[in-house]
Amino acid sequence: MRVLVTGHRGYIGSVLTAVLHHTRHDVIGLDCDLYTDADFGRTRDDVPSFDIDVRDVEFTDLLSFDAVIHLASLPEDFENRIDSDVADAINTEATVRLAECCKKAQVARMLFASSCAVYGFDGGELLTERSPTAPISRYAAGKLAAERELASLADTRFHVVLLRNATVYGVSPRMRLDTVVNDFVASAVARGRIDMRTNGAAWRPLMHVEDLCRAYAAVLMAPDRAVAGQIFNVVDMHANHRIIDVADQVLERVPYSGRSVADSIPDRRSYRVDGSYLTETFPNLTWRWNLDRGIAQVRDALDNAGITSGDWRSHRFRRLDHLLARLERGDLDTSLRPKELPPTSKFGGIVGSGTLRSRNVLVNKC
Repeated sequence: MRVLVTGHRGYIGSVLTAVLHHTRHDVIGLDCDLYTDADFGRTRDDVPSFDIDVRDVEFTDLLSFDAVIHLASLPEDFENRIDSDVADAINTEATVRLAECCKKAQVARMLFASSCAVYGFDGGELLTERSPTAPISRYAAGKLAAERELASLADTRFHVVLLRNATVYGVSPRMRLDTVVNDFVASAVARGRIDMRTNGAAWRPLMHVEDLCRAYAAVLMAPDRAVAGQIFNVVDMHANHRIIDVADQVLERVPYSGRSVADSIPDRRSYRVDGSYLTETFPNLTWRWNLDRGIAQVRDALDNAGITSGDWRSHRFRRLDHLLARLERGDLDTSLRPKELPPTSKFGGIVGSGTLRSRNVLVNKC
């Protein structure tokens, strides 16, 4: 299957392309590399890709594809440090426009990376795909709005699958230290302590990045009758954890560290999510990771990399801080576009082992 992965250079995308390549899909990426210089270890350099912003996709770019997996988006931003109109333009409007282009180009299937954050605050109940949604952040509201628009575009020839991701952790070639598990492990390894910003009572569904990508691969290969028009919570049934318990589990794996808790500060987000529909639909899909093994993996990778407290604090592996640093340096304008484009970027230059320089060349090769 010929598959386009948007955001293929990101934390999830850089793992997903490897998983899809291993299952012998013909994978093409699309990414403007907002998070350049965030490499952690070796990245795949043989994935041909459109080097363009997802906001600039045209339907002619998609004529050769059987499926599109849409990962590209801005990170959650509770303090609205990125212009909210820009965030909406990328996370919601560009998603809808991409789906419209897919439909016009007769792409058969689109997988959309949504988020379990759409549930907001659950009051303690285990939430299924049919549970009410109550997004708290603009990011989550934008994901939910995109879900609804995509569902309205689906028909018998254009199949949309909505995947609500759990909070992801684990090692990736494009590492993030701003997700809860990775952040706690990095802080414990680099600083010898975890300083929690809340009381830790909130619940989160957690998922290792490799298991999440294997779930995407399973959905991609499934027959239309099994997945068309469906919503799936991408989470292990047994992977809902309180934040304070995550911290304590990290301390068991990094025993020379300690923690502090902000007792008076609750977390506005708290949700326990039911992943049984996904496992019932894909009974052969098994999870290879649990939280304890994932913590050990991240700890060992950070130890081997010699991470310091400066690395932990830096913007390199923190998506929102990385964007703000690029804005401050003047690399990006306020719409998060490069101020000075390289000469070939307007053609959607291709990187990787293939030398494909333009959208038209990419389409005509097929």
